[in-house]
Amino acid sequence: MAKSLQRPFLLLTVAAVLFSTVSFSNAIPFIVFHGIGDQCSGGVSNFTQLLSSVSGSPGSCLEIGNGEKDSWFMPLVQQASVACEKVKQMKELSQGYNIVAESQGNMVARGLIEFCDDAPPVVNYVSLGGPHAGIAAVPKCGDGPKCAIAEDILKLEIYNDFVQDHIAPSGYVKIPGEMTKYLEHSQYLPKLNNERPDERNSTFKDRFTSLHNLVLVMFQNDTTLIPKETSWFGYFTDEGFGTLLLTQQTKLYTEDWIGLKALDDVGKVKFVSVSGDHLMIAFQDVVKYVAPYLMQIS
Repeated sequence: MAKSLQRPFLLLTVAAVLFSTVSFSNAIPFIVFHGIGDQCSGGVSNFTQLLSSVSGSPGSCLEIGNGEKDSWFMPLVQQASVACEKVKQMKELSQGYNIVAESQGNMVARGLIEFCDDAPPVVNYVSLGGPHAGIAAVPKCGDGPKCAIAEDILKLEIYNDFVQDHIAPSGYVKIPGEMTKYLEHSQYLPKLNNERPDERNSTFKDRFTSLHNLVLVMFQNDTTLIPKETSWFGYFTDEGFGTLLLTQQTKLYTEDWIGLKALDDVGKVKFVSVSGDHLMIAFQDVVKYVAPYLMQIS
C-alpha cells in the first residue's frame, strides 16, 4: 500500500554503493514482502539489494503470483498460503530466516509466521508501515483499469462476502463502530489477530512469540495508514473514531491475544518512529533500524 497507491518510494541515498562488496558467509538469509500495487522488480528489487549490501546477508524478494495485480485481487488468506509453500521449498531458508515487509506485505508476512505449518523458523521480523491493527479506510487506488475495477467492487460494501473474496485490503479494513460486521464477515485480520473470542488459536500465539526480535517501524507523517499508529498495533476504540488507543491500551495487548505483550515484556519488541510519509525511509534509518536485525550469523 502506498499513498494514492503509487509504488512506494524508498528515500535511499547513493551511499549504499559503498557497501556493495560484502560476504554472505554463514549469514542468516532474509526475504522481503512488497506492498499493495507493487512487485518484486524495480524499486523493491533495488531495496532488497541495498539491504543485502548494508547487512552482509543474502536476501530475496518473495513474489506472490502476478505481483502488482495479485496484491490487489488475490485474497490474503491465499497470499499467505502461497508464501507458506514457497518458503518451505527454499532450501536456503530451512535453518531459519529473517523477514522485512512493506505495508500490506506485513499481512502476508504475519500470516506466514502464524498460519504456516512445518515451516522453517523466522528469527527477526522487521515491519515497515504495517497495518497490523487494521485500517479505517481503504486508500485511493489511483488511475488505470485495475483501480477502476477495484473501486467498483469496493462500492458494494467492505464486509460484503464478494468484496472480501476479491479485494485483498478488504481483509484488514476495520471500521470503528462496525465491530459486529467486522468480526462476522472480515476474512483475514480477525483470524490473524486472534480477535474472535471463541476462535482464539494458541498455536498462532506460540509461533508469533517465537520471534527473537519484532521491529515495528511507524512513519510519523504517514497519510496512507489510518491511523498511522496501526503500525505499532495502536487503534481506535471499537465504538468509533473518537478515541485512539495506544498499543499498550488495546485489548489485543492487555489480553495478549497474539503474544505481543509477552514479546514486549522480555524486550523483544522495538517500537521505532521515523520521519516521512508512508514507506519513505531514509538511508540512515535503514542502517540504524533495519540492517542490524539482518546481520546475525547462523
